[in-house]
Amino acid sequence: MLSFALVGCGRIAKRHSELLGHGQIPNARLAAVCDLDEEKAKAVGEKFDVPYYTDMEHMMESENIDVVTVLTESGNHAQNVLQLAKYGKHIVVEKPMALTLDDADAMIEACYANSCRLFVVKQNRFNVPVVKLREALEDNRFGKLILGTVRVRWCRPQEYYDQASWRGTWAQDGGVLTNQASHHVDLLEWMMGDVESVFAKSMTALVDIETEDTAVVTLKFKNGALGIIEATTAVRPKDLEGSISIMGGKGSVEIGGFAVNKMLHWNFDSEVTGDDEVMEKFSVNPPNVYGFGHQEYYEHVVSSILEGCPHMVDGLVGRKSLELITAIYESIETGQEVFLRFKPKMCKLGQVHE
Repeated sequence: MLSFALVGCGRIAKRHSELLGHGQIPNARLAAVCDLDEEKAKAVGEKFDVPYYTDMEHMMESENIDVVTVLTESGNHAQNVLQLAKYGKHIVVEKPMALTLDDADAMIEACYANSCRLFVVKQNRFNVPVVKLREALEDNRFGKLILGTVRVRWCRPQEYYDQASWRGTWAQDGGVLTNQASHHVDLLEWMMGDVESVFAKSMTALVDIETEDTAVVTLKFKNGALGIIEATTAVRPKDLEGSISIMGGKGSVEIGGFAVNKMLHWNFDSEVTGDDEVMEKFSVNPPNVYGFGHQEYYEHVVSSILEGCPHMVDGLVGRKSLELITAIYESIETGQEVFLRFKPKMCKLGQVHE
């Protein structure tokens, strides 16, 4: 049985605490929670009858913890992980793992030096339709890859950003690309392969924040395929979709729904056993979209630790999607096509806005 502690008891902590606190993850339990805001920590701690703290160092020294999940503001992930790594406990960190590549590198190095494993939360990789799509790619059913597209068309009104002062800031959050669309950016790169270059445009359309609420990106992959990222939180009055589509010379697949959780199209030149059941068996996740993805993700983390096997999204994988997002912001600032690998010069992400 692995004992988990949560650092950060904000909005995202609800999903993590319910899974761990209600015993929904085999061989895992919630052991303690921490937040600088005592009221937030107390609310979660009392709900699940576990100790709560306002100082994570005190928590780590007082409790018998095996794994720490970092759920603080994106801009604080790196500092928190560096502080926690010295305890030699495994660390799970929400997306994005950091806001700068230097911070991501420091996190990876600190965890390696202290013999603890670093897991980055990418729960959409475990959605039922996404797993099926990845299986088709690994079986080379698409043939030559031609075009990959992700669309994030969500609604985040001004009230959402006003709930916390760090939201929509360069130093602590980033915009739609870093926050809401980061999972989709990860999925696109995971499916289509390494990116050669990006060209992007963005704007802040409907809200008063430092960062962008709308962006479009064109990508060229090293295998010659092209890609498109369409991301916005300026949909009104409500969310439309979070989707991915992959097109190749021998087939095409589209997954839609609110959070890449519903199979919309599954078409290939040559059918194989089971194709006729895909739309029925793999079309929609079980109830609770977010809970399902996080549950499968946590089960993967637990089995990786207990069995000592590789895990799907480690620090290096988390860094890879961060590098792509950083390149996109660099293109937005320079107005130029940006080739990976590169050294950011004008990207605002992770920087204090003057």
